[in-house]
Amino acid sequence: MPLVKATAIILRSRKWGEADRIVTCYAKNLGKIRGIARGARRQKSRFGAALEPFTVCRLDLFEKTGDTLFRISHVDVISSFHSLREDLDLMAAAARMVNVVSAVTPDGDPDPVLFETLQQGLASLCQSEDPACTALLVQIKLLGLTGFRPQTDHCAACGKTRMAGALQFSPLAGGLVCMPCASRQRTCCVSLSQGSLAFLQQAARLAPQLLMRLRAVGRVRDEVEEAIERYVTVVAGRRLPPTDFLSHAPQSVYQADSSVGVRT
Repeated sequence: MPLVKATAIILRSRKWGEADRIVTCYAKNLGKIRGIARGARRQKSRFGAALEPFTVCRLDLFEKTGDTLFRISHVDVISSFHSLREDLDLMAAAARMVNVVSAVTPDGDPDPVLFETLQQGLASLCQSEDPACTALLVQIKLLGLTGFRPQTDHCAACGKTRMAGALQFSPLAGGLVCMPCASRQRTCCVSLSQGSLAFLQQAARLAPQLLMRLRAVGRVRDEVEEAIERYVTVVAGRRLPPTDFLSHAPQSVYQADSSVGVRT
């Protein structure tokens, strides 16, 4: 069982057996991987809170031939981003980021730029005055990095470059569609204004370090959020819950909004 070292972002952690945890993370040099942390749920576990979602850490892993599940032997926290787990708005925004990575990236396919974009997105959230907008911007960038960039330069269905009439975004086609193609889509398209189109194009093309300069409000915000949420649902094959790990949140967070679903 060779030792493998990795810098990773925890995407999800769930209970396993009586005292263990199965952890899904995105490692800079390994891509998306899963590992088991033996005894992680015991009161005096050596892992402590190091395996909570959003945490950036260094992992010592043991890899067994023929087994896709690593064994986690040691964790050093680099950035805990604990504030993201103490507020429902921040938690939901961070969850949208990590859920995209978890849902659309294949196992064992590393992308250092994707890792750095997600890490930078989580760090930006801690300082953000508009978590939902920050999450939206990072989602668009992550989709592009994973090969699912929304098509905004021509009709995603027929390839036509000049499109007359109202702008229509088809989640099924993966981008803008002309009016004839929009009428043939199996689900309703999302109408976009010119401002929404410009926002989508800039969010997809800007470098990650410049991304947070963009702002979306009113109609633009509503249209782009609907388009991206529906598109992510198509890409992932299911609707992604924005907060699917609230079982890890402090009790005070549960009490803040009892309507939020909890999955253990």
